[in-house]
Amino acid sequence: VLFTDIVDSTALATQYGDRRWRELLEAHHAFVRERLDRHGGREVKTTGDGFLAVFDGPSRAVTSAREIVDGMPSLGIEVRAGLHTGEVELMDDDVGGIAVHAAARIAALAGPGEVLTSRTVRDLGIGSGIDFAPAGRHTLRGVPDEWDLYSVARPR
Repeated sequence: VLFTDIVDSTALATQYGDRRWRELLEAHHAFVRERLDRHGGREVKTTGDGFLAVFDGPSRAVTSAREIVDGMPSLGIEVRAGLHTGEVELMDDDVGGIAVHAAARIAALAGPGEVLTSRTVRDLGIGSGIDFAPAGRHTLRGVPDEWDLYSVARPR
């Protein structure tokens, strides 16, 4: 499960004005959708200034997230992303469940330009060539236990 979010979107929308902000969102959405398609992701929905997407494998999700985050400065914006792998409830065209909540909370903890993942994603990505760096133990609001999180390094 992948969540993305444009950093400081309200301030940017105010700065750019409605028309320019809409144009920027359209460019953002096109870029994200192309990266989701490239890596086998399925867009579940947009969240105004972000996306909720699902993948059939964690490494594809991480690679897609890293490309999305790394490509946004070319549009003049920064994005954060959060990922978790777990069971999801299918609800028509939407998804739900604790895994979705966890991914949303992880995304909220990511810094500008950061892809943050749960330990589960990191563990399943071992051998993929993706570099994960420890990002500490965190409490995810409304989700039980403490979680070990990992930041995804930019490709070399």
